[in-house]
Amino acid sequence: MASEPLPVSGAWQAGDPAGSRQFFTFADDHPFAVDSGAALSDVTIAYETWGTLNSDASNAVLVLHAWTGDSHAAGRADSGHSTPGWWDDVVGPGKYIDTDEWFVVCPNVLGGCQGSTGPASPHPVDGKPYGSRFPVVTIRDMVRTQARLMPHLGVDRWAAVVGGSMGGMQVLEWAITYPRRVRSVIPIASCMQASAQQIAWGVIGRRAIRLDPRWRGGDYYDADPGDGPAEGLAIARQVAQVTFRSDNAFTERFGRSLTDRAQFGDHFGLWQEFEVERYLHYHGDKLVRRFDANSYLIIGKAMDLHDVARGRGSLERAMARITVPNLTIGINSDMLYPQYQQRHMSQLLSSAGVPNEYAEVDSHHGHDAFLIHFDEVGEPIKRFLERLD
Repeated sequence: MASEPLPVSGAWQAGDPAGSRQFFTFADDHPFAVDSGAALSDVTIAYETWGTLNSDASNAVLVLHAWTGDSHAAGRADSGHSTPGWWDDVVGPGKYIDTDEWFVVCPNVLGGCQGSTGPASPHPVDGKPYGSRFPVVTIRDMVRTQARLMPHLGVDRWAAVVGGSMGGMQVLEWAITYPRRVRSVIPIASCMQASAQQIAWGVIGRRAIRLDPRWRGGDYYDADPGDGPAEGLAIARQVAQVTFRSDNAFTERFGRSLTDRAQFGDHFGLWQEFEVERYLHYHGDKLVRRFDANSYLIIGKAMDLHDVARGRGSLERAMARITVPNLTIGINSDMLYPQYQQRHMSQLLSSAGVPNEYAEVDSHHGHDAFLIHFDEVGEPIKRFLERLD
């Protein structure tokens, strides 16, 4: 039996099961300008919540996702969510971010593909997917859309803003752009500015998608199943997946093992796979089924453009605008966002004279450790939040 063809896009669409998503739409009467100079109308933000907002709205915590994450930070997989919450061991009743105490909100970012306005969303003019018409957006644009969500939720100030990787970039922008709207921040495995090497990894992934003939310049949504830019997106994900784990993690799990030994025996075939190769194929195809190639491009570009110093004089001046207690978390085996970046971040925050803590996750898993070692990440977060009470 032939396998089911890969979807043209794994984006969530209106009419699909909503799961736990809620939706907020703004810019229906006045366009929302983004940093690239374009303007968007009828912008929708998909978000999920856990817990209950207290009477004075002082217990709201904003959790922000990474590159291919979404609003489903906690909860089971169901008809509306293909996978369990990406931080389900951290967020929930009695967990590290205890939703018996905290009202937790997680939005899908602008440019995403799981309910928020992005390239796969219908353009308000003609109802067809934005596709190539969707503008470049920045991390600051994402944060400004999240700020629009606050009055809708009845929140004036976040008790804490927490996020890892790209989520950590948003955390910093929240504290710098809206210093009076946050009480504390927790950036994890992130950076203040994308480095040349981080940008280089992103460039390779974008090129893989662009060179896929089925990408069609970004306008592929009317193609038949199996005729979308799956190869380009899968390769881009494979490249990224290598940076998410450490050398030791790959060596320990896969070594130099080959697959298909029964077929090839003592001979070698050009396309005989190593076990690590099969692992990368699996993760590439897995992402294709739940993500959108254009969103991958748009969000990746936003990460490469990330620079808290842009338009603010210098890195030091930008970070000096953070005036609230903060916890910075690094990972000792992270090759994508090396720990020196978090240590530098912590030093600048300390020099501003505000309470700053630095914690380091001891793991051989690399960058993804904040999605694996929930205890090592969760415990310092829990202690930090307890001191906010």
